[in-house]
Amino acid sequence: MQTTAPAPQDQPLNLLADWISREQLAGELGLTRDTLARWEARQLGPPCTRIGRKVFYRRASVEAWINAQEQSRPAARTRRGRK
Repeated sequence: MQTTAPAPQDQPLNLLADWISREQLAGELGLTRDTLARWEARQLGPPCTRIGRKVFYRRASVEAWINAQEQSRPAARTRRGRK
């Protein structure tokens, strides 16, 4: 006996699978929703998309933004040439 998968139109779309809400992101980063809203207004935080009153962040964009925040340490200064 062979079963067939439901037709694609019968399966619900998971359009937001790659997106995270502002509330979820705030929880993940240990920030408040208000902080993320201020960052959005000042264009400081990760890029976001608005759908009605809801704000969503693409997971890959958040990861890229986090990676871009990484700061390298300046090379240690040596005291060569001093006696």
